[in-house]
Amino acid sequence: MSDTTGNDNTEKLPIASWSCVRLPPFSPVAAKIVELIDDEDASADELSKLISSDQAFASAVLTLANSALYAHRFPVTDILHAIHRLGMKNLQGLCMSIAMVKLLGTHLRILRIQNLWLHNLACGFIAEKLAAGTGIDHGSAFTCGVVHDVGRLALCVLQPDKYAHLLETHRGSPASIMPLEKKMFGFDHCETGHELVLSWMLPGPFDRVVQTHHGPPRNDDLWSLADLVNLSCRMADSIGFAAFPGCEAAPYADLIGAAPNKAVGELYPDAGSLASEIQGNIELMHVY
Repeated sequence: MSDTTGNDNTEKLPIASWSCVRLPPFSPVAAKIVELIDDEDASADELSKLISSDQAFASAVLTLANSALYAHRFPVTDILHAIHRLGMKNLQGLCMSIAMVKLLGTHLRILRIQNLWLHNLACGFIAEKLAAGTGIDHGSAFTCGVVHDVGRLALCVLQPDKYAHLLETHRGSPASIMPLEKKMFGFDHCETGHELVLSWMLPGPFDRVVQTHHGPPRNDDLWSLADLVNLSCRMADSIGFAAFPGCEAAPYADLIGAAPNKAVGELYPDAGSLASEIQGNIELMHVY
C-alpha cells in the first residue's frame, strides 16, 4: 500500500496481514455462530453446544439473555433455553455484540470510543425497527447494524488515544473523516472493515454492509440489509448517537421520510421520541 501521509515513508503492510498481526483475535465462537445460524439446517442443539464450548462466552450470553431488555418472568437458565426464548437470529446479534465488546477490551474505558460503540448499538436497534414490513429479518438487521462500523472499532484498538482524538476534533459529514483515517493508518474504516470481515470469514451481507454504510441512500423500494443499515447509521447520527461529536448529520425529518416502513414515522415522528427508546434499549441491554 502506498504511503499517504506525505511524511512517513515506511512501507505499509497490506491491510489483511497488518491487521492480523496487530489486532486482537476475533472470537472464533462468534464467527462460527454467525456461520451456523446462516445455515438453514442448523439445529438449536448444535448452536447450544457451540456456545457452551467457550465458558466465558456462554456466561456472557446468559447474562445478556437475562438482561432487562430480553428477560421474561422466569430467568434463562441455560443456553438451549436462551435459544428457544430469543430465537437464533436474535441470539446472533447478542453474540456479535459480545464479540465486539471483547474486541475493544479495556479501550471501552475511553469515553469517545465508548460513544462510538453506542453509535453501533443505536444503529442496530434502529435497523431492527426499520426492518419491520420490509421482509428483512429483524434479527439480521440488528446484527448487521451492530457490526457495520467494525472497521472503525478496529482502528480504535490499533491507536486508541490517537483515533479517539481524531474522533473528538473532526468536524464534517460522516464520510469526511475517511481521508484523515487513510492519512493516519494507510486505510479508512470501510476498507478495514472489509478486510476484517474477509479474514473472519463472515457471510457476504456483512461485507456489503461495512463497505457501503456511507454510500448514497436508497431511492426506491428494493431494500437490502445494506440499504437498511445505511439509513440506520445516518439516523443514529441524527438523533444523538453520532460516530463523532462534530458529525454533520442529515435532518431527522428527511431521514424518517426516506424510511421503508411508513409506520416508523408514525411511531417516532420526532428525533427525541426515537432517541429516548433507543437509549432505553441500550441501558437495558447494558453491553458496554
